[in-house]
Amino acid sequence: MAAPRRLTVHGPTAAGRVRRAVRAALDRLPAGAAAAPPLVACSGGADSTALVLAVREAVEGPVHAAVVDHGLQDGSAERSAELATVLRGLGVTATVHPVVVGAAGGPEGAARAARYGALRAARPTPSSPVLLGHTLDDQAETVLLGLGRGSGARSLSGMREWTEPWLRPLLGVRRADTVAACAAAGVAVWADPHNADPRFARSRLRHEVLPLLEDVLGGGVAAALARTADQLHDDDAALSVAAARLLSAARVATDGERDAPAGETGPGDSGDNGSPPGTAVNDPAGGAAGVAEAVGAALDTGVLAAAEPAVRRRVLREWLAGAGARALTDAQLRAADDLVGAWRGQGGPALGGGLVLTRARGRLVLRRRSRPRDRA
Repeated sequence: MAAPRRLTVHGPTAAGRVRRAVRAALDRLPAGAAAAPPLVACSGGADSTALVLAVREAVEGPVHAAVVDHGLQDGSAERSAELATVLRGLGVTATVHPVVVGAAGGPEGAARAARYGALRAARPTPSSPVLLGHTLDDQAETVLLGLGRGSGARSLSGMREWTEPWLRPLLGVRRADTVAACAAAGVAVWADPHNADPRFARSRLRHEVLPLLEDVLGGGVAAALARTADQLHDDDAALSVAAARLLSAARVATDGERDAPAGETGPGDSGDNGSPPGTAVNDPAGGAAGVAEAVGAALDTGVLAAAEPAVRRRVLREWLAGAGARALTDAQLRAADDLVGAWRGQGGPALGGGLVLTRARGRLVLRRRSRPRDRA
């Protein structure tokens, strides 16, 4: 009896994996965004080009693409115009958007801010999603960057698939698949020299750190880091819900708002560790500051004290950042939390944005430090 023939079963191609990921992400969009024409951000690289090709097949209506010209390289205007022409040849409505990259946030951060601003403005309708070509490999790099900087769960949870208006359909797709998908379609792609520039931390992670980790740990590192981001995303979402509820419960009306009862006072609360409203406060930098006006709602320390520290610190971070405190450090956040969880009558931490944090009569109060008056 002849041996049975061995059947070769072929899995989906690289292009098929990209298309499947795009269709699934589009299907998960909220109704308003799903009904609006999408905008695809395209740099001409493999990731964004494969994304354009997949969206073109997945969407029945018009597909729009935006090419952002950062103006950071010689010939960028010409290259952007050529890319837009190629995209139009693929049946996509493509436009070029020149931007001016500032200095705030460093080279990468400034370019990202300019790019995202242009993409938001380029949407064909206010409800249109903006599709970005970040892959699983980009997600792994993001998690590694967060680990290296000592970030918390929110940063380590990486990029979200959907954060209005940004949609990242390829977070489960490898970069090798986008390269293969473009090659199979016969579409040439552009290799941005910035992506190989060792001056940029992400570039060194991509070309030096991740390959070394893959070698030392026997492979699978990028996928493992991406799974870590997915798991932490669920944890982060749960913490965010709990923090939103706690913040709502802890808000206490301040001057100009409806009076609301504060929680029980603790040791030292009767005296106020800062300054009562309408009085001068001491400027940590030296000299007397002017009148310190309350900023926003105060927080009830009694309500906060009953919560888990992880949830409480998340509330404090959102509250402080929302009031204008800039570049909060972990040390500042923990010092603020100590005004609730380890209160011994101490003063609050110095904060950026000209803010003073105090505990007074069972409440955490933020006041804005004004400049000292000139003395005659």
